[in-house]
This record gives sequence, structure tokens and C-alpha cells, in this order.
Amino acid sequence: MRRVIVYMCLLAAFVSEAAATNGMRVIGTGPIQRSMGGANVGLPLDSAVTITNPAGLLKLDGRLDIGATYFDCQVRYKAHSNGGMITHDNTAISSDSSPCIIPAFGAVLPLGDRVTFGFGAYGQSGMGVDYKNNLYRNKTYTKYQLMKFSPAIAYSVSNKLSLGAALNCDYATMEFEAGTINQVAHDDGKAYGIGLTVGAHYEATNRLSLGFAYESKQHFTEFRFDTSGGRDKMDFDQPQSVTLGLGLKPCNTLRVAFDVSWIDWPQTNGKNKPVYTKNGSGAATWNLSWDEQYVYKLGAEYDFDETITLRAGYNYGRNPLDSSRAFENIAFPAIAEHHITAGVGIRLKEDLEINLGFMYAPKVSLDTANSAQFIDAAKTEMSQYSVSMGLAYRS
Repeated sequence: MRRVIVYMCLLAAFVSEAAATNGMRVIGTGPIQRSMGGANVGLPLDSAVTITNPAGLLKLDGRLDIGATYFDCQVRYKAHSNGGMITHDNTAISSDSSPCIIPAFGAVLPLGDRVTFGFGAYGQSGMGVDYKNNLYRNKTYTKYQLMKFSPAIAYSVSNKLSLGAALNCDYATMEFEAGTINQVAHDDGKAYGIGLTVGAHYEATNRLSLGFAYESKQHFTEFRFDTSGGRDKMDFDQPQSVTLGLGLKPCNTLRVAFDVSWIDWPQTNGKNKPVYTKNGSGAATWNLSWDEQYVYKLGAEYDFDETITLRAGYNYGRNPLDSSRAFENIAFPAIAEHHITAGVGIRLKEDLEINLGFMYAPKVSLDTANSAQFIDAAKTEMSQYSVSMGLAYRS
């Protein structure tokens, strides 16, 4: 039984998507997209559409976007065990994880009236949990970071319809330590991934536009962890998703966007997934048992005057976690659901703009229990905020 506990604790290898918010995904990329609640597929506003809907590149002039997001969260849990496997029984324990910086870089280069090239390099998740000795009488530490590098191209089929595609080249790092006191730290995991995003953008009228985007499953190489006992391995991919978007321009100074996304979490984070292989022994079954997730995004942008643009948004996605997976939910508390966003764009010069954004996710909690994991009752809580800043240069 002690060995089973150790194997279950390997689940701490996952990022505490404290930094991502929609399961394992950031709600939006860069200060403009995040300020709009992540809505962008039907209303392209900046080069971040390179990875969300590359077809939207044709609706943009040449531009360069550089930015970063400062992300922080407050995460804690308390748990009770009749088996004596919790040091501070039923006492609230807070994570000591440090804030993280999420980078954003994108460029749009028109190659003519019908073809536009784009490139993006964006952090898609990061941070983790860092709990002191408590659960299974040891620390629970996780850290995961994912960067996506995406060259993209868009083609104008007609004056109303454009199509686009982006090649997603991914790089991820992972480290963790959890379980019984003899658990070996895993601190050298890295993997490379590849996938594809395809999209379409249709301008029905001057006031109405529609968008569609499909992101394929992101296939990663194995994460490998060299330990004193040998090399452990993990197969950990990212799931496919589909997004439909709507863009409205009620007047010349107001733009509204609404997106709905479906994320196929069971494809990679479902029952008995991901697969972990411990060198020299049979690893216990992984079992995140996540459900599929629907995410709703709403954003608005208003030109206050020729210099200032105001933005606001809202993002909601019901958390996909299985409440019966108690340890997994503590080590990986992806429970944030409601996100309120705001931002402002300030034109410094004719071709230069600074963009600021803010996101707040109010505190949410999840009650969980699993006696087989020696957790008879537990509650995990989380709240989040982020501040984004970026510069946009238009050629």
C-alpha cells in the first residue's frame, strides 16, 4: 500500500494550472486577448490570433506585439485522514509557489493582398504548487511550463472568406516531488511537442464576422526523469479543441466578441491518463479522470477617443476535475471557473501603442475525498490575478 501511495503521488508531475485557468490553458494570450476575456476567434485584434485562429491574420496590418503577464494565485487545502497519513490533520495549508511571468511575442507580415504570414511565441501555462510537509507526511511540489512556437499563414479565398493554418512547435518542462519521505525528486523532465491549428474567418457584413478554429492533439515526446533508481517516463500530451467565434461592430467605436470552446480533456487527461512508467516496477494506474470542458468568452473594446481604447471581458469554464480524485485535485487544483478582465490601450504615436490588462478570478473551492488514497475529506481553494503589459508596433 505504501508503494501505491508513492505511485499515486507521481501525479504531482502536472502543472498546477493555477496559471492557466481553463483546465490547462491560459484564458487568453497577450494583454489584448486577455483583456477581452480570451474572445478573439471571430474578431482578430492582434498577432495572438496566430495560435488561436490563424485565418484572422488577413484582417490585420503588419504589426509586432511584445508583452508579458505577471501571474499570481493563492492556493490552499486542508485534508483529514483516518489513516494518519496527514501531518497537520484538517489544518489549512497554503502553497508557497512564487508568481510567474508568461511571455508573449507575435508578428504579422502581409505578403500581398491574399497572403499573410504570422509568427507567435507564447507561454501557455506555468507555475505549480509548493506545499510544506503534510500530505503523506511529505511535501507536495509541482512545476510545469509550456511554450508554443507557431509559424502561420493565411490565405484570402475571397473578399469575405479567409483560411489559415499554424504549425505548433511546443516545448515543456516539468519537475515534481511528492509522496512518502523516500520519494525521489524528479527535476529534469522536458519534452517536445508538435500539432496543428487550422481556422477560417468569414466576414458576413461590415458589422458581423464569424470564426472557426480547430487545434489538433499536441503530440509530445516522453518526459524522462533520471533518478538514482533509473529512468522514469511519462506520456503527457495536450488535447484537441474546437472554437466558434462571433465578432460584432455595432458602431465604428465599439467591437464585441463572443467565443465558445470545446476542450477534449478526456483525450489526454481522462481515465487512467496520462501513462506513467516507473523504471523497474509496475506503476499504479494514473487516473485524472477529467471530463470535457466548454468555455465561454465575452469581450468588448471601445474607442474612448483617438488615443485611448478601453477593454473588458468575462470568461467562464466549469472545471473538468473528478471530485473523487482527492490527491490529484490537491496536487493539481485546476478549479478556477469565473474570470473577470479589463484593459486599456494607449496610443503613444501613430504606429506605437502600449496595452495593459488585468484579470481576476474570485476564490472557488472543491470538496473532495478518496479513502483509498487515505484522504477521507478535503477541500482545495484557489483565487487568481494577473497583470499584463505589452507594446504593439504597426508598420
